[in-house]
Amino acid sequence: MNVMKQIRIEKLTLNIGAGKDQTKLEKAILLLQHLTGITPVKTITDKRIPTWGLRPGLPVGCKLTLRGDAAAKMFERLLKAKNNKLTTSHVDDHGNLSLGIHEYIDVPGIEYEPKIGIIGFQACITLERPGYRIKRRKNFQRPIKHHLITKEEAMQYFKDTFKVEFEE
Repeated sequence: MNVMKQIRIEKLTLNIGAGKDQTKLEKAILLLQHLTGITPVKTITDKRIPTWGLRPGLPVGCKLTLRGDAAAKMFERLLKAKNNKLTTSHVDDHGNLSLGIHEYIDVPGIEYEPKIGIIGFQACITLERPGYRIKRRKNFQRPIKHHLITKEEAMQYFKDTFKVEFEE
């Protein structure tokens, strides 16, 4: 197979939305640190939604990004929490995979932490091919046509690499 056609994991993003409840946000930050050992970044609102009690500058969640081997190892652990079974709706048309973990104690190797309680989180996997950086770089950007990943290619990559079973 052509080296430039091989698919790889670009990043794994872990995300927890807490709303305007700041105690839940602190627990979410503790959870992501407990899972990865990395301090997450707070996500800040930039819109005012009076019915939800949101105003610009208010922290409403936290997230962190893993790349390389750390992303692959964490993804394997998240798959074990789902018993290596996902649905086809977890994968979008551009080859990205999103899944939710209802309780963090489902992830193997993670112990219950009384300070955190029971919280779930979302995980998003972004796939790419070598050379896709050309579309995102600052200088001399060019459009990319042949490096796009279809839903079927992404599902086949997850089946071959991580032994994922997809259901309808």
